[in-house]
Amino acid sequence: MSRAREPPLVTGISPNEGFPWTKVTIRGENLGTGATDLIGLSICGHNCLLTAEWMSASKIVCRVGPAKNDKGDIIVTTKSGGRGTSTVSFRLMKQEKIGILDQSAVWVEEMNYYDMRTDRNKGISPLSLRPANPLGIDVHKGKIPQMDLEGLFQGMSGDFTSENFSATWYLIENHSATSFDQLKVAANFLRKQANKKNEGSLAYVKGGLSTFFEAQDALSAIHQKLEVDGTEKVEGSMTQKLENVLNRASNTADTLFQEVLGRKDKADSTRNALNVLQRFKFLFNLPLNIERNIQKGDYDVVINDYEKAKSLFGKTEVRVFQKVYAEVETRIDALRILLMDKLLEMPSTLLDQKRYIRYLSELHTPGDPAWKCIMAQHKWILQLMQSCRENYVKGKKTWRFKAPQLVTFVDNLTEIVISQLPNFWKLWISYVNGSLFSETGEKSEQVEKWKKNARSRQNDFKKMIQEVINSLMKLIRGALLPSSLVEAELKQYGGWEAKVELSGQWLTHIIHTMRLNYESLTALEIPNDLLQTIQELILDLRVHCLMITLQQTADDVKRLAEKEDWVVDNEGITSLPAQFEHQVVQTLQSLKETINCKPGETSIFQHERNQRHVHELFIKIMKVFIYSLEHLSTKTEGDPESTHLTSLPLDISSPDLLGNLHENFIPSPEQRLLIVLSNCDYLASHTFNNLAEQFVKHSFQGTEKIAQISIDDVKYLDQRLFETYIELKSDPIVGSLEPGIYAGYFDWKDCLTPTGVRTYLKEALVNIIAVHAEVFTISKDLVPRVLSHIIEAVAEEMSRLMQCVSSFSKNGALQAKLEICALRDVVSSFLTPDSISSFKQALETLPQLPNGAHKKLLEELLNKFKSSMHLQLTCFQPSSRSLVKT
Repeated sequence: MSRAREPPLVTGISPNEGFPWTKVTIRGENLGTGATDLIGLSICGHNCLLTAEWMSASKIVCRVGPAKNDKGDIIVTTKSGGRGTSTVSFRLMKQEKIGILDQSAVWVEEMNYYDMRTDRNKGISPLSLRPANPLGIDVHKGKIPQMDLEGLFQGMSGDFTSENFSATWYLIENHSATSFDQLKVAANFLRKQANKKNEGSLAYVKGGLSTFFEAQDALSAIHQKLEVDGTEKVEGSMTQKLENVLNRASNTADTLFQEVLGRKDKADSTRNALNVLQRFKFLFNLPLNIERNIQKGDYDVVINDYEKAKSLFGKTEVRVFQKVYAEVETRIDALRILLMDKLLEMPSTLLDQKRYIRYLSELHTPGDPAWKCIMAQHKWILQLMQSCRENYVKGKKTWRFKAPQLVTFVDNLTEIVISQLPNFWKLWISYVNGSLFSETGEKSEQVEKWKKNARSRQNDFKKMIQEVINSLMKLIRGALLPSSLVEAELKQYGGWEAKVELSGQWLTHIIHTMRLNYESLTALEIPNDLLQTIQELILDLRVHCLMITLQQTADDVKRLAEKEDWVVDNEGITSLPAQFEHQVVQTLQSLKETINCKPGETSIFQHERNQRHVHELFIKIMKVFIYSLEHLSTKTEGDPESTHLTSLPLDISSPDLLGNLHENFIPSPEQRLLIVLSNCDYLASHTFNNLAEQFVKHSFQGTEKIAQISIDDVKYLDQRLFETYIELKSDPIVGSLEPGIYAGYFDWKDCLTPTGVRTYLKEALVNIIAVHAEVFTISKDLVPRVLSHIIEAVAEEMSRLMQCVSSFSKNGALQAKLEICALRDVVSSFLTPDSISSFKQALETLPQLPNGAHKKLLEELLNKFKSSMHLQLTCFQPSSRSLVKT
């Protein structure tokens, strides 16, 4: 207990000298804050606390006791200030007393001598009349039992006033611990006493010599008168009469004063009793004061009074004191039971627990209250945790917030542990270092005993902490990871039958909560081996959160197709790839706290199984999206005929074309294919590469494989969809060539001189232009790829048809060359090696033109064709490939 006041200082005493039991007034500074604060008062080395009456912080009244020193300091000791000092001293005057064995020549009034010493070991009643110390030295009693002495000295006595006095018995009983030098001093003292006794008779005679002479003269005068009278030998003599008169006077006096003397004796006894009650009123009032202070909760006052009474009367042999002190002990026993009940009552604060344990320690309670409190606290924490689970499992717990039931359960459960375990741990630390029993750090036999008990119970307490933490972990596992518990544990820690799987967001919240709890427990300096189970649970929760989040992301990605609005931007793609990328990036960001390792945690990817599972889930996410694209490409909604783009070339110059396209747009199957193809191309060239960078940024390993598999899959889908679209668009065009060539019974062997390109080729070009317009409306980047493949199919068909002709006339050869060259020159911007080869083969099949006139005619007809269809053929010009849609 830290002291808040200065030590006491005595600056005056009145009177400053006197005999024992003189009432004195002490004045000074810091003499205590109250009667309970005063714990010590000595004058000339004698303890005067029993007679002390505290008046104020500057005044104390008491009686001086029989001290050993003739002159000494006045020392005051208080709880708040400690042991004080004195600037003045008191001189004790020796009082002349006549002992019961001392001779006296004069009459001395009998008086009672009260021995106020509290040394119960001497076996003398506080009210007994004590003779002088026969040896003149301090008594040092030994530890030899009285019964053993009686057995050794049968028929003898250690009382020096007894007729059977044994000096050996007396020395063993009272001076077994006295040094030899002290015994030599005692021997010299006995010699001086003997000499003084011999001289005492002579001094006695000398001191009363005049009295003897007066008595002798009086007796002589009486003797002479008796001889003169001569009647001393006769009956009825003067002496006989005098004797009779004196006897009658004595009888009359006894008769007269017997009642008065009896009342006087009774009054003296009453006065003596009142004197004792007044002097020892502290003890007699103590049982009632204890009851009152217990009711008020002033346990400190009770303990202070009890310690004071125990030190003064704990070993008293006075029966009345023993009876009152027994009442005190009875009430203190009841207080111990009350304090123990309060200590073990839960819930309880750490401050109250320390206070009650300190009270029980100061009351010397048997057993170990601190350890009992620790066991009760441990049991209480386990009960709270199980009650929390039962309230949720059995539906007793109601929740009013948006958080799921499992989340609120984990929050409440961890809150119980974090609110209880720190105080539980601090209680143990105080128990081990001893501060639990004494705030001042003072050492006592009882405190050292309890500290020793604490050190011997370290393993038991470690098991308690481990049991609390293990219960916490298993209760959370039973709620979130039941598969990690065995069947027997599920009965105690599980029971969540109607459990709903938590989302990754809520699992992340739980992980964050568990990390905070771990940090809180680490701050208490709890050994790491006891907290290892928390780290294991956090790792399992992180893995579980990662897997659940990725699975939920796959489900969310699958539903992205429902949000496709088919509105394309200037790049020819819809918002779907961006939504997909945003969804995956958002997932990675939400997993940041889960993936990152806190101090002491293990990386999720340290285990190859986890890393493999993560890769599989990411690949699943990519494949789900790619499958969604494929499904969108084949999905049909509404009336396709109403939105078919075959009529687009007719109004392609309309400024409202794209606006009309975007508003309430329902694409045709061909448009769906084109839009999905455009999205696939963007995924392969941008999205998957961007996601690969995001994987690396968010600490995912081995993601190159994920990106490559995703790109390969989307390219495979792109190829299949592209082939489907080309087949849809090229087959009608290719199929129309042969009927168009031989329309009107045209024959290569017998035809007129060419006048221009025939209608079938113009129709084929118009159809190709329509495809161009359809593709360009969706994505200009797809135009070269689509047209080049369509032209390859047309060139291949033209080559096949030319090779099937058996022979050409000159006009037929010129007509065929005109049409092949016209087609080749118009679509030259989209020629590929395959289509060039097909056109070359077709031209090589034709016979050579015979003269320059034919060549000139061919050139004129080609120019005429190109000029007449200049507007239609503009889309095939190289500059058109760089046009940007507005």
